[in-house]
Amino acid sequence: MQFLNKINSPADVKELNTDEMTKLAQEIRKLLVNVISKTGGHLAPNLGVVELTLALHKVFNTPSDKIVWDVGHQSYVHKIITGRREIFDTLRQYGGLSGFPKRSESAHDAFGTGHSSTSISAALGMAVARDLNGDNYNVIAVIGDGALTGGMAIEALNNAGVLQKKIIVILNDNEMSISENVGALSEYLCRLRTDPTYSHLKTDLESLIKSIPTIGEHVANTARRVKDTLKYFLAPGMLFEQLGFTYIGPVDGHNLDGLIDIMERAKNIDKPVLVHVITKKGKGYLPAETNPDKFHGTGAFEITTGEKITVEGAPKTYTEVFGDTLVKLAESNPNIVAITAAMRDGTGLTKFFERFPERAFDVGIAEQHAVTMAAGLAANNMQPVVAIYSTFLQRSYDQVLHDVCMQNLPVVFCLDRAGLVGDDGYTHHGIFDYSYLRMMPAMTIMAPKDENELQHMLYTALALKRPVAIRYPRGSGLGVVCDEELKLLPYGKAEELRRGKDVCIWAAGSMVASALAVASQLKNSGFDAGVVNMRFIKPLDEEFLIQCATSYSNLVVMEENVLAGGVGSEILELLNKNDVLRDTKVLTFGIPDKLVPHGDKKLLFKDIELDVPGMTKHIIEWLAEENGGSVWRRNV
Repeated sequence: MQFLNKINSPADVKELNTDEMTKLAQEIRKLLVNVISKTGGHLAPNLGVVELTLALHKVFNTPSDKIVWDVGHQSYVHKIITGRREIFDTLRQYGGLSGFPKRSESAHDAFGTGHSSTSISAALGMAVARDLNGDNYNVIAVIGDGALTGGMAIEALNNAGVLQKKIIVILNDNEMSISENVGALSEYLCRLRTDPTYSHLKTDLESLIKSIPTIGEHVANTARRVKDTLKYFLAPGMLFEQLGFTYIGPVDGHNLDGLIDIMERAKNIDKPVLVHVITKKGKGYLPAETNPDKFHGTGAFEITTGEKITVEGAPKTYTEVFGDTLVKLAESNPNIVAITAAMRDGTGLTKFFERFPERAFDVGIAEQHAVTMAAGLAANNMQPVVAIYSTFLQRSYDQVLHDVCMQNLPVVFCLDRAGLVGDDGYTHHGIFDYSYLRMMPAMTIMAPKDENELQHMLYTALALKRPVAIRYPRGSGLGVVCDEELKLLPYGKAEELRRGKDVCIWAAGSMVASALAVASQLKNSGFDAGVVNMRFIKPLDEEFLIQCATSYSNLVVMEENVLAGGVGSEILELLNKNDVLRDTKVLTFGIPDKLVPHGDKKLLFKDIELDVPGMTKHIIEWLAEENGGSVWRRNV
């Protein structure tokens, strides 16, 4: 690492010439592959922006100049050259570097990100603040062509064009988001990449106009109108020009000399500028170049082959079970349609897209549109299933409430990656869905205890023909045998898994296995615990809950969701309504009112004492103590 080992800040990059920077780029790519092959992470996006990142730091001066990385999964190179090279091998590890920009991690991280399409809005806010404060610095938003399909990005472009603040938007066009980019805007960008017509025609037309002798204002104005008309029909970037931006591009995103020259020019334009940069996702590592979607976000892998390192004999994931079950159901039900927001592989819909292409819709990074499109389908006798990560459904809160629930439309939301997701950290933890969904009228919420119950829940959800959300965790199931025949679950009814005497544990979804393990540990300490699989978070099995509260007098609630407004709160509300709390003690376990960082899930659970030993210890202490009040809530 001849050059990389000397890079401790952007100032060190500025000392290099372009030949040296080219060699540095090669060394950075080698570091990216070596580290991410062990830690996992977003490999392909970062391999594609090495030269672009170096050019940005060559021309601009962070942290005084502000670079906002959209989503942020392409910010690893930025981290490496802004003082975090020596700890880069801690990427996404417990206590190590975040996989996304994080303001508390470095002054060079101007804005914390993790969700898509936010960069232009944030950058515009910074530019406005700069001008109001009388400051003088550059603001740059780096956004991918996939993220540009998000409505928020278009709204920000529109507003930036109106305000005419000095801002630079770098459009990193690599033709990929996570799944293949879709939509008219993606097709438009494709035409810009491949059609050189305008650049030649524009030069010829300008030369022609300049060669005409001065023969009157009328002819000159006519020539300008001809030029503008041709430009309107033929100009790359006309969309952005009409929005009020000066468009520059397309530019080769791997040519350092050209990038540096373009950035210098853009820096000197005192109005909104959009620089259209063409990059290759996965550049420099053949497996990632060949399959950029597979290396967008990856686990550990073998460098020589690119094959992912997997646990032999691991159970099928919840994602796989969902995908297989949906295909099975769609075979006999032609009204089932599937919708995803640029995550067909991540949500398990790849097989559905292959089997039923006419009933499968990838809307791009546009979660709000996905939900309301589903509502439109449901309003016309279709049965849409929206497969989406829990953390991303947050972006569609109003659409779920207003367009689906208020009309009581039969849309099924399948929320993957619910609960703590581990390495991606707090921007991706799906720990709020119980809280924000259960307040919505007409919404039914289910959570399976294992992968077998998941398939029955999907079957039940489609039969209910009303708004339903099913939430399940990331990763492998418990390894249970899945039934061949699907069955309807009794609506709103919990399942008693274990009868006890001293305490009854009500567990939601992913916490059922932990509840059974805690019950076994309690048995060793002389306490007999019952365990209930809630199945339905909403509606709650009110009759059975009151029965348990009356017969046990000690209830424990376990959920992989925030305590605020979650399942524990729901149970307390119901018991209070039925005037049961005076004689029943309730202990709740869930996610505390703080941001849970990234890292191995086992370590995160241990930190917040949501693991089996931690919960067992607190239940024993709670049962043993003399408690004067009827309710003791442990806010971990």
